[in-house]
Amino acid sequence: MSTSLLLTNGRIYTMNPAQPEASAVAIRDGRILAVGNDDEIAALADGLSERIDLQGRCVTPGLVDAHVHFQHFALSLGNVDLDGAPTRRVALDRIAAFAAEQRGTGWLSGRGWSQGAWPDHAFPTAADLDAIVPDRPVYLAHKSGHAAWVNSLALRMARVDETTADPPGGQIQRDAAGRPTGILLEDAMTLVAAHIPRPTTDELAEAMRRAQRYCWSVGLTGLHDFDGRDCFRALQVLREAGELGLRVVKNVPVYRLEYALGVGLRSGFGDDWLRIGGVKIFADGALGSRTAAMLAPYEGEPDNRGIVVTDKEEMVEKARQASAGGLGMTIHAIGDRANHDVLDMYELLRREERERGPARLRHRIEHVQVIHPDDMHRLAELGIIASMQPIHATSDMDMADRNWGERARYSYAWRTMWDSGALVVFGSDAPVERIDPLPGIHAAVTRRRADGRPGPDGWFPEQRLTMAETIFGFTTAAALTAGQEKHQGTIAPTKLADLTIFERDLFVVPPDELLDVGIAGTIVDGVFRHRAF
Repeated sequence: MSTSLLLTNGRIYTMNPAQPEASAVAIRDGRILAVGNDDEIAALADGLSERIDLQGRCVTPGLVDAHVHFQHFALSLGNVDLDGAPTRRVALDRIAAFAAEQRGTGWLSGRGWSQGAWPDHAFPTAADLDAIVPDRPVYLAHKSGHAAWVNSLALRMARVDETTADPPGGQIQRDAAGRPTGILLEDAMTLVAAHIPRPTTDELAEAMRRAQRYCWSVGLTGLHDFDGRDCFRALQVLREAGELGLRVVKNVPVYRLEYALGVGLRSGFGDDWLRIGGVKIFADGALGSRTAAMLAPYEGEPDNRGIVVTDKEEMVEKARQASAGGLGMTIHAIGDRANHDVLDMYELLRREERERGPARLRHRIEHVQVIHPDDMHRLAELGIIASMQPIHATSDMDMADRNWGERARYSYAWRTMWDSGALVVFGSDAPVERIDPLPGIHAAVTRRRADGRPGPDGWFPEQRLTMAETIFGFTTAAALTAGQEKHQGTIAPTKLADLTIFERDLFVVPPDELLDVGIAGTIVDGVFRHRAF
């Protein structure tokens, strides 16, 4: 019996309850052949096998990011990066430096600014940008992706002025005289974004090649994507060329639902590289832009309960159509009102699905960032997957405390979701956050930032998870969410050979040192895509 790769002398955490740990694994033709101790696996070797001594390194099933905007992440690698800018001045300096390096007259794009992290918490303005980039249009997405900061030239090109009405599901921020300030919220962003030239499919595919290499370097073997048709077309180009080296679940924007149903797409259609997920709807906005839909007003803003992007009645209509056609739903809900409305919709949908027959689609809520205590148990009861991003908690904790007050206690409630019996799956929401899984792993087990804040126990420490639970969220849970558990999610015979190799043992390393653990290797389909030893 010939094997193509033997890994020995490792600390292998299989996530397989029948064989939780091992020291060696044999791989053949892209599949796991056997898992066991060094002697058992060495016996399978022959002259054709490559044998690799892991030297005690830690191995898990391949890490999967269950919430990524892959097109936007890929393109962001070539745009101005404002993530982490501590002040408006620093953000403007980065923009000015980028504009100087990338001279031209075309659009200057970027993302990552967050006024909530600045000392005055005030939104920036078009005038701020006009002072440094007056001669080319500028479009900068908020860190959350739910607001845009544009300059006056961009507003003029889009013909947005004091006479322009707010679009449904969006808001043009205005000054006291009614003039646009340069901040566009939610669906108002498209008023300007629609004028930005779209990259060609080939250009996007090339950006994805670079992004894919980065994903391998940080230990990712797969992702669930939430971008649109252009992204899907570029992914197909890579798949057809044999260059797609990540397992991708492609979710469908609700505005493409009619077309998806028209050609008969169903959740799970595709292959092990590229398959259809669910239908994506936005129920509300985001915390950073203070547009997440809340049951009670934001702290200090008695008139602000956020923005309902899609009302409950429309969600019900779209979900009924999708479910009847065999497509699951995956709904963005940040605020407690949004989560409540989505759960009401799912309760109705589940009742109708039971009447149709035994088929049970794997519906999701994306983010579940703050949820009313009365709704905590409902995801488990309805069989709804909690798709959450641990890194959001540590990034957002100051904003959550400031904007939600006592309600922050019920936010980013991974432990509560886990203990309720809901399936919890993890991701990053890149490029909103870094796509690297280790910061998310660190956040899940510590509830602390990299600098140790807010203290040794973390932010609402009762919501911390164990390392085993966290790795489950990045591996097995992702497979279960996508209906891929027969082929992915654990290290077991016949499963796809997708593995992540860490320089140190995540299960014993002190939590404070997790962010220093290197990715030693990433194996996808039995092939090293990244190797550092």
